[in-house]
Amino acid sequence: MPCTSACIVVRPRSGSDEMRVVSRSKSGSVAQMRLTLICSAIENPSMATKEIDEYLAALEEPKRSTLAQLRDTIMSIVPDAEQCISYGMPAFTLRGKTIAGFAAFKNHLSYLPHSGSVIPALTTATKGFSGTKGSLHFPVDRPLPKTLVKKLLVARIAEVSSNNR
Repeated sequence: MPCTSACIVVRPRSGSDEMRVVSRSKSGSVAQMRLTLICSAIENPSMATKEIDEYLAALEEPKRSTLAQLRDTIMSIVPDAEQCISYGMPAFTLRGKTIAGFAAFKNHLSYLPHSGSVIPALTTATKGFSGTKGSLHFPVDRPLPKTLVKKLLVARIAEVSSNNR
């Protein structure tokens, strides 16, 4: 069936983690780009855990311990979540959908719900934090409160669940 709107086709390259993405616009023009996917939790959960360990080990304190605490908090709230690296950052999936992630930057840390609607839906709970609609920024030396992380996760899991119906 021909593509009547923007289409994206992902083709794996044999023997590689690299995938080729082919995008076809309405006019029929084709653009190609390479995409390296790193989410080894599907193949080997212990490898993904090791990759997040390595990500954290590469950080200086207090970023390392603050994000390690966030990781532990996420896993305590959603023990069935699988850990992986997505877009070069630690992430957590549940039933194949990314529900959370985090990253370290020069002057702040970010919690990433992998959705543009979770943080705007929790404006009262996220008051006092900066960020964007897709990321919540917090200080390198102050972990997010567990109650806030739980609200963020509950909202994202509800969103993912409603999209799967």
